[in-house]
Amino acid sequence: MTLETLYRADGIPYDRYVVVGTSGSGKSTLANRLAWQTENRHVELDRLQWLPGWQERSREAFCEDVEAATRGARWVVDGNYSVVRDVVWGRAEAVVWLDLPFWQVMSQIVVRTLRRGVTGEVVCNGNVESLARGFLSRESIILWAAKTWKKHHERYERLLMEPQWRHLDVFRVRVGDLGDVEVWRGGARPQNDADGVALVDVRV
Repeated sequence: MTLETLYRADGIPYDRYVVVGTSGSGKSTLANRLAWQTENRHVELDRLQWLPGWQERSREAFCEDVEAATRGARWVVDGNYSVVRDVVWGRAEAVVWLDLPFWQVMSQIVVRTLRRGVTGEVVCNGNVESLARGFLSRESIILWAAKTWKKHHERYERLLMEPQWRHLDVFRVRVGDLGDVEVWRGGARPQNDADGVALVDVRV
């Protein structure tokens, strides 16, 4: 399906999106495509967080930059940083949640890590991911994705049910090509039975 799947019911794009999902789910790729098509600014939280040499910015500086980057009227933010969730989600109109199967996430991140390691592709702010860092290090992004996939799945399933985020329309993407998208609009959320099975499952 096309990116119009992630538009309002009347076919008009939202002004402010946030794209979330576990590492390797394709957040930045989708956010960049969506920002280009909707002519919104793409704000990649990793670029605001990581300095050259994979040095992390201070929490204060990071939060200040995110606050400034999301003051504008139109943007697409991608990233999972909980420290700025209140600001980003509070200003957003729609969340695109990349809730892809474990096997798909792992396949994507292995291929991505290989490509980046072989080509020396710059990730952000001059940083690169070597093959050693990607496959042999305790800081391996592949290991991180494997360890956090379930946690992110459960976290967003819980967070998006909370009353404070009912102003957000939600697009729960279950396959990378947007062929299976569950849509929650106007504050509506799925209702679960006693076993946790969704009783409302609206898909496009």
